Parts: sequence; C-alpha cells; structure tokens
Amino acid sequence: MAYRLAMAGRKVIVIEHGGTDAGPFIQMPAALSYPMNMKRYDWGYLSEPEPHLDNRRLVCPRGKVIGGSSSINGMVFVRGHAQDFDHWEEAGAQGWAYADVLPYYKRMETWHSGGHGGDPQWRGTNGPLHVSRGPRENPLFKAFVEAGIQAGYEATDDYNGQKQEGFGPMEQTVYKGRRWSAANAYLRPAQKTGNVEIVRALAQRVVIEGGRAVGVEVMRGGKLEVISAEREVVLAASSINSPKLLMLSGIGPAAHLAEHGIEVVADRPGVGGNLQDHLEVYIQMAASQPITLYKHWNIFSKAIIGAQWLFTKTGMGASNQFESAAFIRSKAGVPYPDIQYHFLPIAVRYDGQAAAEGHGFQAHTGPMRSKSRGRVSLRSADPGDDPVIKFNYMSHPDDWDEFRTAIRHTREVFAQEAFKPFVKHEIQPGADLQSDAEIDSFIREHAESAYHPCGTCRMGRANDPDAVVDPQARVIGVEGLRVADSSIFPRITNGNLNAPSIMVGEKVSDHLLGLDPLARANDAPWNHPHWETEQR
Repeated sequence: MAYRLAMAGRKVIVIEHGGTDAGPFIQMPAALSYPMNMKRYDWGYLSEPEPHLDNRRLVCPRGKVIGGSSSINGMVFVRGHAQDFDHWEEAGAQGWAYADVLPYYKRMETWHSGGHGGDPQWRGTNGPLHVSRGPRENPLFKAFVEAGIQAGYEATDDYNGQKQEGFGPMEQTVYKGRRWSAANAYLRPAQKTGNVEIVRALAQRVVIEGGRAVGVEVMRGGKLEVISAEREVVLAASSINSPKLLMLSGIGPAAHLAEHGIEVVADRPGVGGNLQDHLEVYIQMAASQPITLYKHWNIFSKAIIGAQWLFTKTGMGASNQFESAAFIRSKAGVPYPDIQYHFLPIAVRYDGQAAAEGHGFQAHTGPMRSKSRGRVSLRSADPGDDPVIKFNYMSHPDDWDEFRTAIRHTREVFAQEAFKPFVKHEIQPGADLQSDAEIDSFIREHAESAYHPCGTCRMGRANDPDAVVDPQARVIGVEGLRVADSSIFPRITNGNLNAPSIMVGEKVSDHLLGLDPLARANDAPWNHPHWETEQR
C-alpha cells in the first residue's frame, strides 16, 4: 500500500516497531529458520494451551521487523485456489471473487518461470514482487513428483496458474539469490519517491474523534505521542496485532472491552473471532543414500554455503529448499484440493532441530480448510501485553478425519516405485503407528502451526453483525479506518498466506485511491482452474 500510494503522490507514514531487515539471517533464503526463532525479529507469541493438542502451547511467529512477516517467513509463494476467492464473495466480500483478484495477482508479480514457459493469462511479468523456482537439482525433488503421479495423482506445471491441483515445482519469493520480501519489493522503492516516512514506534491505539480515525497514538523514545492522519489510518499489523489494536481503540465485542475498562467506540463482536490457521505434521523418512541436505548440517559446510552466498548470492544458500509441492483432494467428492504438501530433502524442524537419524527427507502435510475456529482477545488494556491467542485447533471432528487421510496418503506416496532407491524406513510417525487412535495420538503430540493465522477482522457485508470490515476494507462503524492484511480473509486460502496477503494490500490500495477496480480476468467459468474435473 505504501508503494501504490506513494507512486500516486500520496504522503504515507509507516509505523514499525521492529528494526532493520539487513543482514544474512533474513536476506539469505536458506537461513529461514533463524529469524522466526529470534526475539529481535519475532514478536514471540504463543497460543494458549490448546485443549485438543495435549494442552501444548504452539508458537505463533509474527514479524517484528521491516517487511513484517514476509521478512521471517519461508518464502513460499501460493496464490490460493480460485474457489477460495469465489467463497469469499459468497460470504459477503463482494468484488473479491477469483476473477476480481487475479488481475491484482498479475499486477504484483514478475514471474521467473525458469524456462518452464507460462501463460500470460494467469501470470504477471512486470510487478514489484519477483517469484522464482528453485533449481530442483536434488533427485529427491523429482522423485516426489514422480511418486505422486505413480500414486494416481495429477501433475501440474504451475499451481499458481490455471491448475493448482497436482504434483510439481514449488515457487518462492527469491530474487537474485535474496529473500524478496515486501520491504525489498515495495517499501524501498516507495521510499525513493520521497513520499514515505518510516516511524519507529510501538502503536498503542487508533485515535478516534467523532466516529472518525484521526491518528495513531504511539510510544516513541519512552514518550506517548499522536501521529495525525490527514486522510485515513490503515492497520496492516497481522491477524494477531490488527484485532488487538482495534480492541485497544474501542472497536470490538462490547462486553470484552468493558471487562478491561475500554470505552466502546463501535460494538463489533467479530473483532478477534474467526481465527483460523493451517496445522501440519512432518512425515519423515530415513534415506538409504547420503544425498540429502544432512551432509551440509555441520558448521564447516554451513560456513562454506554462507560464504558463497555472501559473496555471490548463489549456491545452496540462495534457495529456501522448498522446491517441490503438491495439492491433492482427500477423497472423491471434494470440490477442490484440501491437502497441501511441502517437500524438503532433509528431516528437520522449523526450529532447526535435525532428525537424530541423520540422512532423511520429509513432507509437510495437513488439511487446508479446517472447520475449527479460535479467537484473539485482550489480556489487559496495556498495549505492551501480549494478546490472548487461542486457535482451538482440532476442535471440529472433521479435522481428525482429514488429518488422518493426509498422513495415509503421504505414506502411499512414499511407498511408490520412485522412492524405492531412496527410502530406508519411516522415522515419523513410525511404521508401527497405523490405527486411527495411534495416528490421532501422533497428531496431538506433533502437529505444529504452519504459521498461517488469518480471519480475525473478517470482511463481509456492512449489515453482517460478525463482519469487521466491508468489501473496501473499511472498518464498519468508524470513518477513515481500514484493515488490510490476512485478518480480513473470510476463510483461509489453500496454501501459504504471503501471496494473498500482498494481494490484499494491492487491491485495498486502489480502494484507498478511489480508483475503479482492475477489470475482471478469466471470468468465464470454463477458465477456472480444473473446472471440468470439479464438475464431474
């Protein structure tokens, strides 16, 4: 938004509590596990004890740095499925169907297909956000795709194009060997216009006078001050901090605000509700050949990789190593894919803990459209206190069926002929865990967030009592205030959320500028991804 507004000649102040994104921990793609585990870059949020996951508190990383979560994420680029956005419109987000958002996806990206071709009907070639593919030199990437086809699934050359469903290459926001975050793609070019100022401060609340947002109260240098807004205030603080700021400003469930002594400006029960996320587990296999990334899992190899990247921006440090992926349906009758795979040629956790067995590889898998819903609420009226985050993971019985199915389908893929030269045995869950009860126990113990929280300021019709913003992202009941991040999603999209979050910023910037939306694209139903199969 800062980029589009600045290019249109508007003056923009970006309030950011975090510091610089300079340095190899953020900019080197292969170092992705570091920033999301560093207090310097991450808010360090934890969920409340999750009752359906053995009361574990799951980590919920959110970027506290220039570029936000796009500076600490896994750099995976997934737009979502066409029917995700058609559902948004059905849920009250008029003008957000797939035909409406596709032009913004195309506008925002420069797609580097790596020689795989591509259809300009679906992909952009002149946008600020560079999207690329890894080299897929490790034979395990090819084996994963071949095994999926052998297991009876389809292939896709471009899951962000006309057909999401199938096994194929994964895309990443990496350009010339560097993480291509929202800061690199948008904020730095916006600053060059002279129309953007970054203020390093902690937002306390939105200042509302006479029903209109007129500024933001911040803590800067140990002192409270108000930054005034001549036109509008926009919250883009994540699905955790945006609802927190709304509630601190008096916008939210009236009873909850009253509990904390906050004067109610607008009673919006939906603020903080509708919290959704993707859960996943790692299905890990021990490798029978020493071809995995584990051979680089030592200080000497990491130093060599780091040095090569530092001086040339090439080599293994220049990829996030998520280079093959898949989207499949759990069973017949499911209208579009509801299981996602990230394949990784090493058995390792997001916190950097490698499998004790040495050489191995893994698929991250889990359901895409959980029916469980949680809530973000205030711990107190003190802006310095962390919010209360309760996802209520696995609270819907359908989630258990879908998760078991995802695990069993993954085992089938790893059992195919393409993996025969590479599989030694199953590390996790372990071949002896087969029954529903055993798999459920594994899920309760090992399921982790995929770090895709969304939905807490849901977009909908202005007369919907649970909607927080209208289809132009305006907060219902308050003038001059909008929200533009993953919190406005009515329902979570298929895949990782960085791409649709940036798309939201692109589209809302046009609303802010009073521009007509971009013309709808590929509107005919037969152009929708995988339409014929969906209709059978």
